Amino acid sequence: MQLRLFQTFSLSVLVSMAALAQTTPVANRAPLAPTPYTELPLGSIRPMGWLRTQLETMNQGSTGHLDEYYPKIKNDNGWLGGKGDGWEETPYWLDGAVPLAYLLDDPTLKAKVLKYINWTLDNQRPSGYFGPTTKYELETGKPVVSGEQGDDWWPKMIMLKVLQQYYSATADPRVIPFMTRYFRYQHEHLAKNPLVKWTEWAQARGGDNLMLVYWLYNRTGDKFLLDLGEQLRTQTTPWTRYFGERNWVMQAAAQQNGQQWMDRHAVNVGMGLKLPVIEYHGKRDAKQLEAFKTGWSDLMLLHGLPHGMFSGDEDLHGNDPVQGVELCAIVEAMFSLEQAIAIAGDVTYMDALERMTYNALPTQTTDDYNSRQYYQTANQVEVARGVYNFSLPFTRGMNHVFGPYAGYTCCTANMHQGWTKFAAHLWYGTNGGLAAVEYAPSVLKTAVAGAPVTITQETAYPFGETVAFTIDMAKQAAFPLEFRVPGWCTEGTLTLNGQPLSRGKGGTMLRVQRSWKPGDRLMLTLPMRVTTSNWAKNSRAVERGPLVYALKIPADWTQKELKEEGTYYEIKPKADARWNVGLSLNVVKDPVANTTVTVRNAAPTGFVWNEANAPIEIRAKGREIPGWKLVNGVAHQPISTREGFYRGEVNPQEEEITLIPYGCTKLRVVAFPVVR
Repeated sequence: MQLRLFQTFSLSVLVSMAALAQTTPVANRAPLAPTPYTELPLGSIRPMGWLRTQLETMNQGSTGHLDEYYPKIKNDNGWLGGKGDGWEETPYWLDGAVPLAYLLDDPTLKAKVLKYINWTLDNQRPSGYFGPTTKYELETGKPVVSGEQGDDWWPKMIMLKVLQQYYSATADPRVIPFMTRYFRYQHEHLAKNPLVKWTEWAQARGGDNLMLVYWLYNRTGDKFLLDLGEQLRTQTTPWTRYFGERNWVMQAAAQQNGQQWMDRHAVNVGMGLKLPVIEYHGKRDAKQLEAFKTGWSDLMLLHGLPHGMFSGDEDLHGNDPVQGVELCAIVEAMFSLEQAIAIAGDVTYMDALERMTYNALPTQTTDDYNSRQYYQTANQVEVARGVYNFSLPFTRGMNHVFGPYAGYTCCTANMHQGWTKFAAHLWYGTNGGLAAVEYAPSVLKTAVAGAPVTITQETAYPFGETVAFTIDMAKQAAFPLEFRVPGWCTEGTLTLNGQPLSRGKGGTMLRVQRSWKPGDRLMLTLPMRVTTSNWAKNSRAVERGPLVYALKIPADWTQKELKEEGTYYEIKPKADARWNVGLSLNVVKDPVANTTVTVRNAAPTGFVWNEANAPIEIRAKGREIPGWKLVNGVAHQPISTREGFYRGEVNPQEEEITLIPYGCTKLRVVAFPVVR
């Protein structure tokens, strides 16, 4: 007992000492390419206001308690030395639960995740291999020594991401030597045991492995890591070539069969997005960044949906608003964009992350964060059992309903990283300064110009158009601050202590280099106007600022049970609810003049993304389209012609329709046919 107490005390002291030195971002080490932005240590940013409410809800719901009731994680878990789940789902959960624990500074959740982290760190084999007990070890009673005695490379990539975040928050001195030993093992055995040996998942997702190798190199400078990075790059699905050469994304729009399916699987694509920018670290070739930009643009052109995410009901599946989007694909694409922001520094990806987060993400989970929808659809006018229009329909028909386990359970474990990593990436470090790339209520504590600084961000964004920043530090100091002016904004203005300071056009970073005083208060104003955007079949979506607005459809929820899936929820329109309406052509011609914006709650604090809480409503005119009906639960959309409107029968009586933020809906129409 005395020895154990001494070990615990010693580790605590070491962690505290190391953490003191881990207060600033770590830049790329030569020969890796320099980047415009660097990630801040986990815990530097603390969520406030509605964002804190969101994370606290997750902590009270499944993120904070999944280990207590989910059998794969609860029972005899392989990542605790047992015979249970030893593959991806436990690391998936930790990949969101670890940042949540440190963003909220919650001791209970920290203790939970540390069980798995400590077991992993304490049970590394002498060879450097780590993870649950392998088949070879069970059969022989001996530890893994060579590559063929190991197991799938893929789940270890996720656990390494977990350890990376844990180290970023704590600077635990065990992590760096642990990762070094594992990467030496991987370096020695990859040639004979490549990523694809056990599953294609590791091959498709090798960019995550490469990202972590470069992360470690920046902290140790070990040259073998650069060689390992090249091994991993050549064994990973060539996403950079796919994105840059353009034919891949066009083929994916037409091909829906088993041929090269892993290259069209939306979650793989979401993860693969980061590969070109990660490769850029080592190659220092602008073609990698160009390939990413081309690929992202093509992907959203051919498969993009109004909520900011590309289709993916397993396959990429075109831009029809009745195609599904898997929740795992959203959170993985978000993380890839967070990496692209740091490496490319392009406002395009900051805007894309914002749109995806504030529209696609919140609608796919329930208020208590205990149930989720495997696939959402953009025009979603019922949620029920059925095969719908998905490329992977599942004959049991559970892909579309809300439940803790409906569809594949990967999303049950993986959905937790979306909000948490977004909250941890509101700010990035720059060369001697800081950049605010996303806006949400929060407090940043870091060190700049060799001194501690606190910046409090007060805002109702994305619902309100002002963001206030208050700077708190011991004494005056000079350093640059950057602020994103989103592409949807014509011009953003910045004031300092009530006086005009700077202006910036949409789609740029507004940079201010000056000496800041304690108590300085900046106000960023980003005027939000109602606009419309064009989508599949010449449909239109209504937008205001970063939010897309959808038809408000009153709904009835029904709780049901199914032996294989447990509890789930179906959601259908109320008997008198009308959803089959087109948007008036006048709204398209002049959105500002033909809509009315009502702010119901100017500063939502204890906010939950649902219909009842929608802080803003937009009223517009439309007409019923009698022939637009559900077919097997799917609202296949009437086509608006080249002239810009639907030529079929419409109700002669114009009516007022109410739109609310897409993220607050469960039933909705967002891509509207246009009617005269």
